[in-house]
Amino acid sequence: MSENIRESRSTGKLAQRLARPELLSLEPYQSARRIGGQGDIWINANESPFNNAALSGVKLNGINRYPECQPPELISAYSDYSGVAKECIIAGRGADEAIELLIRTFCTPGKDSIACFGPTYGMYAISAKTFNVGVNALSLTGDYQLPQDIAARIGNTKLVFICNPNNPTGTVIDKASIERVITQLPDTLVVVDEAYIEFCPDYSVADLIDKYDNLVVLRTLSKAFALAGARCGFMLASPSICEMVMRVIAPYPVPLPVSLLATSALSEQGINTMTEQVTSLKACGARLSNALQGYGAKVLPANGNFVLAQFDDISAIQEILLSNGIVARAYGDPRLATCIRFSFSNTDETDFLIKLLAPVTA
Repeated sequence: MSENIRESRSTGKLAQRLARPELLSLEPYQSARRIGGQGDIWINANESPFNNAALSGVKLNGINRYPECQPPELISAYSDYSGVAKECIIAGRGADEAIELLIRTFCTPGKDSIACFGPTYGMYAISAKTFNVGVNALSLTGDYQLPQDIAARIGNTKLVFICNPNNPTGTVIDKASIERVITQLPDTLVVVDEAYIEFCPDYSVADLIDKYDNLVVLRTLSKAFALAGARCGFMLASPSICEMVMRVIAPYPVPLPVSLLATSALSEQGINTMTEQVTSLKACGARLSNALQGYGAKVLPANGNFVLAQFDDISAIQEILLSNGIVARAYGDPRLATCIRFSFSNTDETDFLIKLLAPVTA
């Protein structure tokens, strides 16, 4: 690590320079759990002393108490899994919450802006607009890579979002290209959304968190870990970035049942199950991709748990999907007007889909 980076780490210069000015003097809300304390009788948080979870047939010890803001067991488990230090991890309600937290922390409404590269995940722009933050909507290249002249295009943008693997295209940007962007934009936070990284782990830049103060990585348990309904995600960043974000985070962002589920999913057994399921999904996805190509669709390389396919007659495909109760994803973006995104599924559903589309696309 260079001396400049060490100095920035020790003082938090980048985080304080980019943060909204009013946050520098803000005293974060100190919830009962963040304040902490020890004892046998807890009367500091206006909680009920009665645990009624068993009335619904579920027994959860402590459900009548507010959870830890950042559950230590969960943070430790994700640190072990990701290889990122505990002080560089914030848990929250999916990666979507992390997107909003970053915008709220570092972008002044009516003044600042973010940048993203389309076609990509729509919530970067939507979250910014709901906070009256500008959106510099740039385009990926024809082969869905980052443009070469990013620094010249983003201006004074505070946050640059890069989805990798990209949703909805499923394409990937190599690690060296992302690192070049990080070094070219030392005064901008480069946010790499790795929601689908378990399907192509070699492309992760999480191991660069120690190297660059302006890198933020977003992760989730919704995809490969099969916990979409639990809403649990993580923000990985330097301690100075995390400290600033913790000034605006909700008092209790991780419900107790979610924390327990997520910690279990990150156990050795849970990770082994995830790995087996990812292998199965990729195998089914490869079969589906090959079948779609054989039927005449143009299919992009699939690096997540989905494939984007382009059809000559998309209305015919949409009609047969609808009439057979299959819900896939179509897009209003003109660049994707003839495309449908198919999420990977289990063997039986993949077989059914392949058989169903054969006579239509052949």
